[in-house]
Amino acid sequence: MGSVTELKAADGFKLAAYRAAPAGASKGGLVVIQEIFGVNHHIRSVADRFAALGYTALAPALFDRAERGIDIGYDEASVQRGIKLRAAIKLEDTLLDVAAAVGALKGAGKIAVVGYCWGGSLAFLSATRLPGLACTVGYYGGMIAAHAQEKPKVPVLLHFGEHDHGIPMTDVEKVRAARPEVQIFTYNAGHGFSCDERASFDKASHEQALARTLDFFGKHLKP
Repeated sequence: MGSVTELKAADGFKLAAYRAAPAGASKGGLVVIQEIFGVNHHIRSVADRFAALGYTALAPALFDRAERGIDIGYDEASVQRGIKLRAAIKLEDTLLDVAAAVGALKGAGKIAVVGYCWGGSLAFLSATRLPGLACTVGYYGGMIAAHAQEKPKVPVLLHFGEHDHGIPMTDVEKVRAARPEVQIFTYNAGHGFSCDERASFDKASHEQALARTLDFFGKHLKP
């Protein structure tokens, strides 16, 4: 089990974060970026699982600039609430908060960002805009195609579901064409396939994507 800590962004804003540490030496630091449902039970469990695998995981509460303590589920009302909260925060401010999490992981080893849904898009943008990273991994990020012309500064791995109603395969192909240096995998699954608390969870796709993610971290987070 992890604990809640506080981060301070470059503009002075203070936000909460969930931190989970490994039992032994850290194999690297991971900024775990939330979906549009806050740092909820699932995101905390993701951080805990990465910590159990030897990483220091930190999940910043990126909705704190709009409303603190967001921890919601996956019904339609929650989806609409999450969309509204996301729209209330400037992208530049969100990236300041991600950068604060990166800074807070210094001493944990090389640092990566891994994000899901909204966080998947932010993982890609972290690779193009933020310093201090060794690599990033994004799961089903819907904003990536719109920013595909931005060149990552570090290696990037992306996962998409082939039946994602929000991210058509034409968007994925747009990213492939613009960013041939980025590793992209698709799965016989829909959006949110890696979240075991959503109806769209697909165990086989999740396990395959996770194995690829861990291999990627093992390669790029080596001391």
